[in-house]
Amino acid sequence: MKKSFVGFGFGAIQAGLFLYEAHASGQFDRFTVAEVMPEVVEAVRKAGGRYRVNIAGAQGIAKKEIGGIAILNPGDPSDRAALVAAVAGADELATALPSVRFYETGGAASVVSVLADGLAARRARGEARRSIVYAAENHNHAAEILEGLLTARLAVPAAALRASVQCLNTVIGKMSGIVTDEAQIAEQGLARLADATERCVLVEAFNHILITRIAWNDFARGIPIFIEKDDLLPFEEAKLYGHNATHALMGYLARRQGCATMADVRRNPRILELARAAFLQESGAALIRKYHGLDPLFTEAGYREYAEDLLARMTNPHLRDLVERVVRDPRRKLGWDDRLVGAMRLALGQGIAPRCYALGARAALDMLCESEPERNEARLLDALWAEAKADEREKQQVKDLILQSKL
Repeated sequence: MKKSFVGFGFGAIQAGLFLYEAHASGQFDRFTVAEVMPEVVEAVRKAGGRYRVNIAGAQGIAKKEIGGIAILNPGDPSDRAALVAAVAGADELATALPSVRFYETGGAASVVSVLADGLAARRARGEARRSIVYAAENHNHAAEILEGLLTARLAVPAAALRASVQCLNTVIGKMSGIVTDEAQIAEQGLARLADATERCVLVEAFNHILITRIAWNDFARGIPIFIEKDDLLPFEEAKLYGHNATHALMGYLARRQGCATMADVRRNPRILELARAAFLQESGAALIRKYHGLDPLFTEAGYREYAEDLLARMTNPHLRDLVERVVRDPRRKLGWDDRLVGAMRLALGQGIAPRCYALGARAALDMLCESEPERNEARLLDALWAEAKADEREKQQVKDLILQSKL
């Protein structure tokens, strides 16, 4: 008997990764996705449960169509009931929401509410089914947060929940997005998600996704391409302080140069030079020192291969990644534990001066100051880091590096 898949959220990662790979595996015969945007639900239904994705590779864009999808709006009572039933019978599930904050958003329509009711229905029927839930909210502890909310809602100990359901953290280094700009859609010839919607899903071909190791030795995953790791934290740090930090560095420097897309960086050797130096000599060198011997990634050769692959993918002209998208929300990206400042702190902790990442942080700070011209730069950083539990000397050291940086 084949498996059943249920996804929450129908953004680019759900449509272009989890549902896509579940369908491509040939191991599932039931696909259900929850989406709260009524127009998207209606468009996919009008298409007969079919949707399209655009996959950007090195040579161009491939258009793929996926069928057999039941799309449900948890805000609709009848849809919610069907979704609860799908959860009760699911083997693999994936939450792909904008943030872990959305786990409880929506009351009875929330992810936690629907998941808990589905699992309770399964337990009431005495079913021995076991399920895994991929938590794809780009948070180092998304799985633990989701598990905690479920145990509280179900009023069961964590050990009891884990006997039948395991929430898994994920490291997803796949660049993706939703395109609605008609000029870009026409220029690239993108296929719409469905005919009755303006949305297009554009993702890169990369699917090397890391997940928490499953505790059940006899559990056969239906999506076989994902790679299990005993400890995801080192790889999460490589993504946040290597991939994400360098992407942000390139984006903020590209913005200063008036670049429209990340592909434009290929024509700016200085930005590429700084990005490569930051990736390899700052966060890369720090991660290799910190995790040497853990995995081939954390070697000079392994990390160089990782960095060069990402630098090429970040600037893929077919992905058409907008600089505007990369640099949005500089306040968050200058957070004490976030990509730019976090990468600087990682490097400093290993005795490495993060001068390249400091340049990126300075460019992000300059952008932030454009919308808050009355704010003193030093005081602005102090306000951003006010809640951080850190030594004041460390804060001052990072602040000085940023404020003294000059392009």
